[in-house]
Amino acid sequence: MTVRTSAAALAAILVSAGCGASTTTQKPPPPVNAHAASMKVGFGTMERLAEEAKKEGSLNVIGIPRDWVNYGEIIDTFADRYGVKVNELEPGANSSREIEAAGELKPDVFDLTLDVAVANAGKFAPYKVLGWQDLPDHVKDPKGAWYAGYGGYMSIGYDPRRVQAPTSFADLVKPGYTVALDGDPLRSAAAFDGVMAASLQSGTPRVEQGVNLFEKIKQAGRLTTADKANVIVDWDHLNAARAAKDAEAWKVTIPRDAPLGAYYVQAINKNATHPAAARLWQEFLFSDEGQNLLQKGYARPARGEAMMMRGTLDTEQAARLPAAPGAPVLLTIPQQDAAKAYIKHEWR
Repeated sequence: MTVRTSAAALAAILVSAGCGASTTTQKPPPPVNAHAASMKVGFGTMERLAEEAKKEGSLNVIGIPRDWVNYGEIIDTFADRYGVKVNELEPGANSSREIEAAGELKPDVFDLTLDVAVANAGKFAPYKVLGWQDLPDHVKDPKGAWYAGYGGYMSIGYDPRRVQAPTSFADLVKPGYTVALDGDPLRSAAAFDGVMAASLQSGTPRVEQGVNLFEKIKQAGRLTTADKANVIVDWDHLNAARAAKDAEAWKVTIPRDAPLGAYYVQAINKNATHPAAARLWQEFLFSDEGQNLLQKGYARPARGEAMMMRGTLDTEQAARLPAAPGAPVLLTIPQQDAAKAYIKHEWR
């Protein structure tokens, strides 16, 4: 027994000595490039990306209210996990204001409507997240300047205690409905898309139809503000959040004849003060966890279909989303431009 133990010990010493005498050396990792167009090229691993972001210490975000698609929880989770302070600049800024304020406020990342992102693509730093291949081609820039993070349908929220469930936008002209848009369609993307949802005819937008509908409602004295309305035309994630607070007092429907959808897209400021933190933020938003957190805020994650196929989508939360009538109708940029010109001229 003693001889065997000594032999084993000797063998261990020889193996150890052989390892120590090896002339093979491990190559050091390549230097970090915080401005790279992908995580693998710039950092090699998520761990190194997180380390660089923590060294920068901060991330500047703009135009994302904490009660919008669960951004409050997303911001807090990101900050706690990676040790990066998130500075929330002008949470109420719309997409145009985000771009306008960029020179002064220096946001690192943007959350924008598709039309504003397309028009300002030259101001963004190309970066393709790890989940790039899961994103639909029609909602991402081929070079990675911008890409959809989440989307939704335009919906009708209503108080079932006061009115019958509307089945179409045309129903809102009937007596009894007091209707609110989410702002002025000349300034608010949500209000504009509310008018455009009412404009759909067999999947094609007829902007004059939507304007005429809301003109009739206004002439009847029933176009009002959200606090006085029994119907609110708004994104389904906002109406769903209202319904979650009191299911007896608020319901949501997406009319079958008006499945207007839209995506909000993400982009990195070309002149980001914290380039590594900006890239880490994108990786977090587009990770399975980040996409599920957006869905928790009743948004529809851009990677949702691929995640469903892989079994990583939170299906319980997905079941709580308002029922969609089918594939969304997405307005093209020319359609949006033409509609905006018409509304600017005709809206009263």
